[in-house]
Amino acid sequence: MSLSPQFLDELRARTTLSTLIGKSVKVLKAGREYKACCPFHNEKTPSFTINDEKGFYHCFGCGAHGDAIRWMTEQRGLTFMDGVKELADAAGMVLPAPDPRAAQRAEAAKTLHDVMTAAQAWFVEQLNGLEGAEARAYLDKRGMRPETVKSFGFGFAPDSRGKLKAALKEFDESLLVEAGMLIQPEDAKRDSYDRFRGRLMIPIRDARGRVIAFGGRILGAGEPKYLNSPDTPLFDKGRTLYNLDKAAPVARKSGRMIVVEGYMDAIALAQAGYADVVAPLGTALTEQQIEKLWSMVETPLLCFDGDSAGQRAADRAMMRALPMLKPGHSLDVAVLPVGVDPDDLIKTKGAGAFQTILNGATPLAERLWAYEKAQGPTDTPERRAGLKQRINERVNDIADQLVKREYARQLQDRFYEEYGGGNRNNSGKSDWGNRGGKSSWRKSEMRTVGKALRFTREEVADSKLDMPERLSRAITRSILLGVSRRPRALYSHREPLSRLHMPTQAFDIWRNLLVSASYERPDLEEDLLEAILATTGTGGTGAIDSRDVQQDLGWSFYHKASDAESAQSDLCEVIDLLVMNQDITARLAAVETQLYAASLSDDEYASLLGERDQLLTGKRQYEQRLFELKSDGLAAA
Repeated sequence: MSLSPQFLDELRARTTLSTLIGKSVKVLKAGREYKACCPFHNEKTPSFTINDEKGFYHCFGCGAHGDAIRWMTEQRGLTFMDGVKELADAAGMVLPAPDPRAAQRAEAAKTLHDVMTAAQAWFVEQLNGLEGAEARAYLDKRGMRPETVKSFGFGFAPDSRGKLKAALKEFDESLLVEAGMLIQPEDAKRDSYDRFRGRLMIPIRDARGRVIAFGGRILGAGEPKYLNSPDTPLFDKGRTLYNLDKAAPVARKSGRMIVVEGYMDAIALAQAGYADVVAPLGTALTEQQIEKLWSMVETPLLCFDGDSAGQRAADRAMMRALPMLKPGHSLDVAVLPVGVDPDDLIKTKGAGAFQTILNGATPLAERLWAYEKAQGPTDTPERRAGLKQRINERVNDIADQLVKREYARQLQDRFYEEYGGGNRNNSGKSDWGNRGGKSSWRKSEMRTVGKALRFTREEVADSKLDMPERLSRAITRSILLGVSRRPRALYSHREPLSRLHMPTQAFDIWRNLLVSASYERPDLEEDLLEAILATTGTGGTGAIDSRDVQQDLGWSFYHKASDAESAQSDLCEVIDLLVMNQDITARLAAVETQLYAASLSDDEYASLLGERDQLLTGKRQYEQRLFELKSDGLAAA
């Protein structure tokens, strides 16, 4: 819906900002303005000012600034339209309907809200009546205090097929079905009946606090144990978070949002003093729910049960979050003891024990490392290589390049912390050394490098290869020779180099030894690698220069006469270009596959075609830039 500036200006003019903000924080008159302790950051001395005449607030401590609408979106956590609607209702204004159909939909939604409000009132009435005795006993057994029962709106649905239907007879039966309160059998001749029967009822509210659905827990024997409303025009379980209306304002002040598995966990924690807690609704945490969490705090804290089901849920959330990660935004994961939920823990050991669990939360990168490491043994080089490959595939899923680079760096460091670079002796000390300019690499490793150099030369010249494959191998060999000549590039680009596909085992061995060397020696210089190369029987980099420069070394970074800073910059750029092309090629293949899917809509097909064109353009730009860098290197030589 598009709202005119005139309407929004009138809305702001009719809203008294100090009164609006005063509903959430204590405000004090200070001359012609009002002051308060800032709700956006913790402070003891008020630095948050409210000016009713100008219609804005400002914090001199953290810089928060905005008007009434910004307050609704930033502090209350509402969407723009939901915030405007709530302000308009309070100001007695009616939102303009953009077209008759939208007006009809708005009226239908309003009627559905009326249905849910009436159903909630009836469920509460039943809980407090004669039939609600068993439900009240269950709540008492769970330790739910009267104020908690009232605050969260607990109710009861009698074990009857038609009592709710009869109680809400003022509404059309089709509305009750659309709202999810009745079930209409496929056989149209059969009557509709109450969806919830013999259950403790828990209302599910939207961000504005309106009831949009229900969750019901069975009190006796039967399945399912928990039953939620179906998706309706008001309720999308994949986008809704239970208790968001209460938790969002608290989370914006605390900077923390706890995510637990179910609504009973959330209610128990809220009763124990953890008001900044929400729960998904019978599904794994979705991308939309993660985005909603990130709109309130940068790092939500998942606290799921320690059993296999709870940990699978945490792992699914991690995998869904990985592609979406962005600077400053992630997830932390806290693990409860097996067989213990938050309610049990607090009842038996107190709120402090739960806080200890939260304090021990694991960052997402560490969780990912532990997850992939647990997928199989790592007792052989091949299995460790499998672990590295799995981690690289996960890192490649991250869309944001800055976050991807940091994950690659941290997980690579973690791998070498755990398994070393393969170059440590039995005492645990590094075998890398520098005795009079000579390397103390073991002879077996020197022979390995020598073989790799000779094998890669032969593999590039293999007459059985087609030209694209020969060119790919030549470029890869040039990169590795360039890094051997200018090893300082490893410290900024060992992660991209580790991600780069190696065409043969010899290339892979050579690359891994170079990367391992950079972890073993923080002061790696050319003379050390020169000594290593010289002992391999290749004659060192000088000998390689004379034999190979015309074949595949037309790059500035391999010529000794090149400017060191420019050459290293070119080397790093070529590595980045190769990794970028590798990612583009993989995505292009995926897009080509999706284009043949029979279920694509016209819009999806057009979107994929557009993405394919962008990817092809990116490949052409990559090839052009690579050619420019090589031409510049040949000219310099």
